Amino acid sequence: MADYTDIILACISARENSYCPYSGFAVGAALKAKSGKIYTGCNVESAAFTPTCCAERLAFFKAVEAGETEFEAIAVIGGSKGEEIKNLCMPCGVCREVMREFCKEDFKVISVIDAQKFRVFGFEEILPNSFSGL
Repeated sequence: MADYTDIILACISARENSYCPYSGFAVGAALKAKSGKIYTGCNVESAAFTPTCCAERLAFFKAVEAGETEFEAIAVIGGSKGEEIKNLCMPCGVCREVMREFCKEDFKVISVIDAQKFRVFGFEEILPNSFSGL
């Protein structure tokens, strides 16, 4: 079994910076590039909901801006701000489509409750039969 400790701890930390005054739902993400570098993101809301950016997309956009386009895994944690996480949080459909742009079938999505409780999904499990230019 692969060791995802680094990105699990990074996503938990990234969640602390979430800006979610409207939904109260804080999300953190940590994306591991094949280079080994980790890129984090948190959700950033806007009163005009459309410009809101999810944590997962923010991590991907930061990585791509830094020149990375090959990725191993992403860890995601989310729940009501200030409360203990009780459930797995999965990427939304828009984030899954962004992942599809860059991720191959061996990409892993780790949904995190805490450092000891998480579930690893293969990319095909969360976006089956998807279209890709890859």
